[in-house]
Amino acid sequence: MSPERYRLIGSTASPYALKLRALLRYRRIPHDWVIMTRALRAATAHLRPMLIPVLQFPDGRYQGETTTLAHALESLHDGRSVIPADPAAAFVCDLLEDMADEWAVKALFLYRWWDPEDQAYVSRWGAEEWSVSDAPQGSAEEIESFRQRQVSRMSILGATADNRPLIEESYRRMLDAFEPHVRMQRYLFGSRPSLADFAWYGQLSELATDPTPMRILRARAPMLDHWVRRLDDASGVDGDWGTLEEALDGAAGRLLSLAGELYLPFLVANAEAWHEG
Repeated sequence: MSPERYRLIGSTASPYALKLRALLRYRRIPHDWVIMTRALRAATAHLRPMLIPVLQFPDGRYQGETTTLAHALESLHDGRSVIPADPAAAFVCDLLEDMADEWAVKALFLYRWWDPEDQAYVSRWGAEEWSVSDAPQGSAEEIESFRQRQVSRMSILGATADNRPLIEESYRRMLDAFEPHVRMQRYLFGSRPSLADFAWYGQLSELATDPTPMRILRARAPMLDHWVRRLDDASGVDGDWGTLEEALDGAAGRLLSLAGELYLPFLVANAEAWHEG
Protein backbone atom coordinates (compact mmCIF):
# COMPACT_ATOMS: atom_id res chain seq x y z
CA MET A 1 0.00 0.00 0.00
CA SER A 2 1.28 3.46 -0.90
CA PRO A 3 2.34 5.55 2.13
CA GLU A 4 -0.20 8.21 1.15
CA ARG A 5 -3.17 5.92 0.57
CA TYR A 6 -5.80 4.33 2.77
CA ARG A 7 -7.30 0.92 2.17
CA LEU A 8 -11.04 0.51 2.72
CA ILE A 9 -11.96 -3.12 3.35
CA GLY A 10 -15.63 -3.90 2.99
CA SER A 11 -18.43 -5.40 0.95
CA THR A 12 -20.79 -3.97 -1.65
CA ALA A 13 -23.58 -5.57 0.41
CA SER A 14 -22.74 -3.40 3.44
CA PRO A 15 -24.48 -0.02 3.75
CA TYR A 16 -21.75 1.19 6.08
CA ALA A 17 -18.97 0.25 3.67
CA LEU A 18 -20.70 2.12 0.84
CA LYS A 19 -21.28 5.09 3.15
CA LEU A 20 -17.57 5.44 3.89
CA ARG A 21 -16.49 4.71 0.32
CA ALA A 22 -18.73 7.49 -1.01
CA LEU A 23 -17.43 9.86 1.66
CA LEU A 24 -13.79 9.11 0.77
CA ARG A 25 -14.57 9.66 -2.91
CA TYR A 26 -16.29 12.98 -2.23
CA ARG A 27 -13.44 14.19 -0.04
CA ARG A 28 -10.90 13.05 -2.66
CA ILE A 29 -8.91 11.12 -0.06
CA PRO A 30 -6.67 8.62 -1.87
CA HIS A 31 -7.75 5.08 -1.10
CA ASP A 32 -8.05 1.57 -2.46
CA TRP A 33 -11.31 -0.34 -2.17
CA VAL A 34 -10.99 -4.06 -1.47
CA ILE A 35 -13.49 -6.77 -0.61
CA MET A 36 -13.20 -8.41 2.83
CA THR A 37 -11.49 -11.73 2.13
CA ARG A 38 -10.93 -14.46 4.69
CA ALA A 39 -7.26 -13.45 4.91
CA LEU A 40 -8.23 -9.84 5.62
CA ARG A 41 -10.77 -10.96 8.18
CA ALA A 42 -7.99 -12.81 10.00
CA ALA A 43 -5.74 -9.73 9.82
CA THR A 44 -8.47 -7.58 11.41
CA ALA A 45 -9.78 -10.17 13.89
CA HIS A 46 -8.35 -8.17 16.82
CA LEU A 47 -10.88 -5.37 16.29
CA ARG A 48 -13.86 -5.34 18.64
CA PRO A 49 -16.54 -5.31 17.58
CA MET A 50 -15.57 -6.89 14.28
CA LEU A 51 -17.67 -4.98 11.78
CA ILE A 52 -17.53 -4.08 8.10
CA PRO A 53 -16.01 -1.84 6.87
CA VAL A 54 -12.50 -1.59 8.24
CA LEU A 55 -10.21 1.27 7.23
CA GLN A 56 -6.49 0.66 7.08
CA PHE A 57 -4.62 3.92 7.61
CA PRO A 58 -1.43 4.77 5.67
CA ASP A 59 0.60 3.89 8.79
CA GLY A 60 -0.80 0.33 8.66
CA ARG A 61 -3.21 0.39 11.61
CA TYR A 62 -6.79 -0.80 11.23
CA GLN A 63 -9.90 0.90 12.62
CA GLY A 64 -13.64 0.34 12.32
CA GLU A 65 -16.94 2.15 12.98
CA THR A 66 -17.84 4.64 10.27
CA THR A 67 -18.93 7.59 12.42
CA THR A 68 -15.68 7.50 14.37
CA LEU A 69 -13.73 7.15 11.13
CA ALA A 70 -15.53 10.04 9.44
CA HIS A 71 -14.69 12.38 12.31
CA ALA A 72 -11.10 11.12 12.45
CA LEU A 73 -10.71 11.93 8.76
CA GLU A 74 -12.05 15.44 9.44
CA SER A 75 -9.13 16.04 11.79
CA LEU A 76 -6.57 14.55 9.41
CA HIS A 77 -7.61 16.08 6.08
CA ASP A 78 -8.48 19.67 5.24
CA GLY A 79 -11.04 20.70 2.68
CA ARG A 80 -14.35 19.31 1.48
CA SER A 81 -15.61 18.77 5.02
CA VAL A 82 -18.81 16.78 5.50
CA ILE A 83 -19.72 18.57 8.74
CA PRO A 84 -21.87 21.71 8.30
CA ALA A 85 -20.17 24.90 9.48
CA ASP A 86 -23.18 26.03 11.56
CA PRO A 87 -22.97 24.23 14.97
CA ALA A 88 -26.75 23.82 15.12
CA ALA A 89 -26.82 22.32 11.62
CA ALA A 90 -23.89 20.08 12.59
CA PHE A 91 -25.92 18.79 15.55
CA VAL A 92 -28.91 17.99 13.31
CA CYS A 93 -26.51 16.36 10.85
CA ASP A 94 -25.14 14.11 13.60
CA LEU A 95 -28.65 13.13 14.68
CA LEU A 96 -29.77 12.31 11.14
CA GLU A 97 -26.60 10.34 10.49
CA ASP A 98 -27.27 8.31 13.62
CA MET A 99 -30.88 7.79 12.57
CA ALA A 100 -29.76 6.39 9.22
CA ASP A 101 -27.19 4.10 10.81
CA GLU A 102 -29.40 2.80 13.61
CA TRP A 103 -33.03 3.18 12.47
CA ALA A 104 -33.10 3.00 8.66
CA VAL A 105 -31.06 -0.18 8.88
CA LYS A 106 -34.06 -1.87 10.50
CA ALA A 107 -35.99 -1.55 7.25
CA LEU A 108 -33.02 -2.85 5.30
CA PHE A 109 -32.60 -5.85 7.57
CA LEU A 110 -36.32 -6.64 7.63
CA TYR A 111 -36.68 -6.58 3.85
CA ARG A 112 -33.44 -8.49 3.28
CA TRP A 113 -34.29 -11.44 5.47
CA TRP A 114 -38.08 -11.63 5.56
CA ASP A 115 -39.04 -12.75 2.08
CA PRO A 116 -37.50 -15.82 0.37
CA GLU A 117 -36.79 -13.82 -2.80
CA ASP A 118 -34.74 -11.25 -0.91
CA GLN A 119 -33.06 -13.89 1.23
CA ALA A 120 -31.91 -15.78 -1.85
CA TYR A 121 -30.66 -12.66 -3.61
CA VAL A 122 -28.69 -11.22 -0.70
CA SER A 123 -27.37 -14.48 0.72
CA ARG A 124 -25.65 -15.32 -2.59
CA TRP A 125 -24.18 -11.81 -2.72
CA GLY A 126 -23.24 -11.40 0.91
CA ALA A 127 -21.88 -14.90 1.42
CA GLU A 128 -19.32 -14.47 -1.34
CA GLU A 129 -18.09 -11.12 -0.03
CA TRP A 130 -18.16 -11.43 3.76
CA SER A 131 -19.06 -14.91 4.89
CA VAL A 132 -17.58 -16.15 8.17
CA SER A 133 -18.19 -19.77 7.20
CA ASP A 134 -15.43 -22.33 6.64
CA ALA A 135 -17.39 -23.85 3.76
CA PRO A 136 -15.91 -23.72 0.23
CA GLN A 137 -16.25 -20.21 -1.20
CA GLY A 138 -19.29 -19.83 -3.42
CA SER A 139 -20.73 -23.18 -2.35
CA ALA A 140 -24.38 -23.82 -1.54
CA GLU A 141 -23.26 -24.65 1.99
CA GLU A 142 -21.61 -21.24 2.42
CA ILE A 143 -24.66 -19.43 1.03
CA GLU A 144 -27.07 -21.31 3.30
CA SER A 145 -24.84 -20.78 6.33
CA PHE A 146 -24.80 -17.04 5.69
CA ARG A 147 -28.58 -16.94 5.20
CA GLN A 148 -29.24 -18.77 8.45
CA ARG A 149 -26.79 -16.56 10.34
CA GLN A 150 -28.46 -13.37 9.15
CA VAL A 151 -32.01 -14.59 9.68
CA SER A 152 -31.11 -15.58 13.25
CA ARG A 153 -30.14 -11.98 13.92
CA MET A 154 -33.41 -10.40 12.86
CA SER A 155 -34.76 -10.12 16.38
CA ILE A 156 -31.59 -8.35 17.53
CA LEU A 157 -32.44 -5.50 15.16
CA GLY A 158 -36.12 -5.62 16.02
CA ALA A 159 -37.05 -7.03 12.61
CA THR A 160 -39.90 -9.15 14.01
CA ALA A 161 -43.47 -9.89 12.99
CA ASP A 162 -44.77 -7.54 15.70
CA ASN A 163 -42.59 -4.68 14.47
CA ARG A 164 -42.96 -5.32 10.75
CA PRO A 165 -45.92 -2.96 10.13
CA LEU A 166 -44.15 -0.09 11.92
CA ILE A 167 -40.85 -0.67 10.12
CA GLU A 168 -42.47 -0.91 6.70
CA GLU A 169 -44.52 2.24 7.29
CA SER A 170 -41.38 3.98 8.56
CA TYR A 171 -39.60 3.06 5.30
CA ARG A 172 -42.36 4.58 3.21
CA ARG A 173 -42.33 7.75 5.30
CA MET A 174 -38.54 8.05 5.00
CA LEU A 175 -38.88 7.88 1.22
CA ASP A 176 -41.62 10.51 1.33
CA ALA A 177 -39.39 12.79 3.42
CA PHE A 178 -36.72 12.81 0.72
CA GLU A 179 -38.63 12.63 -2.55
CA PRO A 180 -39.87 16.25 -2.94
CA HIS A 181 -36.49 17.71 -2.00
CA VAL A 182 -33.75 15.75 -3.79
CA ARG A 183 -32.44 16.92 -7.14
CA MET A 184 -29.21 16.93 -9.13
CA GLN A 185 -27.14 18.84 -6.55
CA ARG A 186 -29.47 19.28 -3.62
CA TYR A 187 -28.57 17.68 -0.32
CA LEU A 188 -29.77 17.80 3.27
CA PHE A 189 -27.80 20.90 4.25
CA GLY A 190 -27.12 22.70 0.99
CA SER A 191 -25.57 22.09 -2.41
CA ARG A 192 -22.83 19.88 -0.94
CA PRO A 193 -23.29 16.53 0.80
CA SER A 194 -22.91 16.09 4.55
CA LEU A 195 -22.07 13.13 6.75
CA ALA A 196 -25.81 12.57 7.16
CA ASP A 197 -26.26 12.41 3.37
CA PHE A 198 -23.61 9.71 3.13
CA ALA A 199 -25.18 7.72 5.97
CA TRP A 200 -28.58 7.79 4.26
CA TYR A 201 -26.92 7.02 0.94
CA GLY A 202 -25.43 3.87 2.46
CA GLN A 203 -28.78 2.51 3.63
CA LEU A 204 -30.75 3.66 0.59
CA SER A 205 -28.23 2.30 -1.90
CA GLU A 206 -28.83 -1.20 -0.54
CA LEU A 207 -32.60 -0.68 -0.31
CA ALA A 208 -32.49 0.45 -3.96
CA THR A 209 -30.80 -2.85 -4.89
CA ASP A 210 -32.55 -5.58 -2.88
CA PRO A 211 -35.65 -6.83 -4.77
CA THR A 212 -38.59 -5.91 -2.51
CA PRO A 213 -37.51 -2.48 -1.19
CA MET A 214 -36.14 -1.59 -4.64
CA ARG A 215 -39.59 -2.00 -6.17
CA ILE A 216 -41.13 0.15 -3.44
CA LEU A 217 -38.49 2.86 -3.81
CA ARG A 218 -38.74 3.07 -7.60
CA ALA A 219 -42.52 3.31 -7.49
CA ARG A 220 -42.76 5.74 -4.59
CA ALA A 221 -39.61 7.86 -4.86
CA PRO A 222 -38.13 7.77 -8.39
CA MET A 223 -36.16 11.01 -8.00
CA LEU A 224 -34.60 9.66 -4.80
CA ASP A 225 -33.56 6.53 -6.69
CA HIS A 226 -31.54 8.66 -9.12
CA TRP A 227 -30.15 10.87 -6.31
CA VAL A 228 -28.84 7.80 -4.50
CA ARG A 229 -27.14 6.51 -7.64
CA ARG A 230 -25.35 9.83 -8.20
CA LEU A 231 -24.10 10.11 -4.63
CA ASP A 232 -22.03 6.97 -5.07
CA ASP A 233 -19.30 9.20 -6.51
CA ALA A 234 -19.62 12.91 -5.73
CA SER A 235 -15.92 13.64 -6.23
CA GLY A 236 -16.83 16.25 -8.83
CA VAL A 237 -19.42 18.04 -6.69
CA ASP A 238 -18.56 21.53 -5.45
CA GLY A 239 -21.19 23.30 -3.41
CA ASP A 240 -21.98 25.35 -0.35
CA TRP A 241 -23.72 24.90 2.96
CA GLY A 242 -27.18 26.41 3.08
CA THR A 243 -28.80 27.93 6.15
CA LEU A 244 -30.29 25.84 8.92
CA GLU A 245 -33.69 27.33 8.09
CA GLU A 246 -33.40 26.10 4.51
CA ALA A 247 -32.43 22.64 5.71
CA LEU A 248 -35.37 22.45 8.09
CA ASP A 249 -37.72 23.49 5.29
CA GLY A 250 -36.51 20.53 3.25
CA ALA A 251 -35.80 16.84 3.71
CA ALA A 252 -33.74 17.41 6.86
CA GLY A 253 -36.74 18.95 8.60
CA ARG A 254 -39.05 16.12 7.57
CA LEU A 255 -36.55 13.51 8.72
CA LEU A 256 -36.09 15.39 11.99
CA SER A 257 -39.84 15.27 12.61
CA LEU A 258 -39.80 11.55 11.91
CA ALA A 259 -36.88 11.15 14.31
CA GLY A 260 -38.84 12.90 17.04
CA GLU A 261 -41.83 10.63 16.48
CA LEU A 262 -40.05 7.29 16.05
CA TYR A 263 -36.31 7.29 16.57
CA LEU A 264 -35.89 9.34 19.75
CA PRO A 265 -38.54 7.32 21.64
CA PHE A 266 -36.69 4.18 20.53
CA LEU A 267 -33.43 5.61 21.93
CA VAL A 268 -35.12 6.47 25.24
CA ALA A 269 -36.63 2.98 25.53
CA ASN A 270 -33.28 1.44 24.64
CA ALA A 271 -31.48 3.48 27.31
CA GLU A 272 -34.09 2.55 29.92
CA ALA A 273 -33.76 -1.14 29.05
CA TRP A 274 -29.98 -0.87 29.33
CA HIS A 275 -30.16 0.69 32.78
CA GLU A 276 -32.65 -1.92 33.94
CA GLY A 277 -30.24 -4.66 32.84
